[in-house]
Amino acid sequence: MNTPTTAPAPEPRTTAALAARRRKTEAAIERVHQAITRLRREKAQLSVAAVARRADVSRTFLYDNIEARAAVAAAMEQAGERRSLMLAEQDDEREATWRERALNAEDALKAAHTEILTQRTRIGELLGQISDLQAEWTGEAIQRITTENTTLKQRVRQLTTDNRTLDERLKAARSNLRFQDRRVADIEAQIASSPG
Repeated sequence: MNTPTTAPAPEPRTTAALAARRRKTEAAIERVHQAITRLRREKAQLSVAAVARRADVSRTFLYDNIEARAAVAAAMEQAGERRSLMLAEQDDEREATWRERALNAEDALKAAHTEILTQRTRIGELLGQISDLQAEWTGEAIQRITTENTTLKQRVRQLTTDNRTLDERLKAARSNLRFQDRRVADIEAQIASSPG
């Protein structure tokens, strides 16, 4: 006759080992949650490798443990949504910046075209004036002006030389005057000191 067998009670060592493994697993899961929180706070990229590195657990643990795997998956999904939202905002900002730059460039281009037209008109006027001036000058007038110009240059050279000579004379006269002043002062001092 078969008697029903009951499962033997676990030995105290086995119970302690199971409890230690459970505590170790719970501590690892807690580190995973803390790592996810830190990565979010730092706005760092959330990935299995990053969480494993920060939590000091293996990737295998993250894939094998249901709670850890769920926490990482939820965090990555949330980060993906946030990242998509941030990318959309950045795209909007970039588009606004480019739109602003395009409008500024368009305004600058219009101003440049206006300035170019103004300068072309002015150049045309000046070329017309040059043509008018060239038409008025005959060969004889040009020869006369060239001769007068040469004469004036010679006169300027002569005046420069005369100016230099006069400047040297002025320096010499000032030097003589200083010498005479000292001599007069010496004579006055002699007269004042002689018994009277």
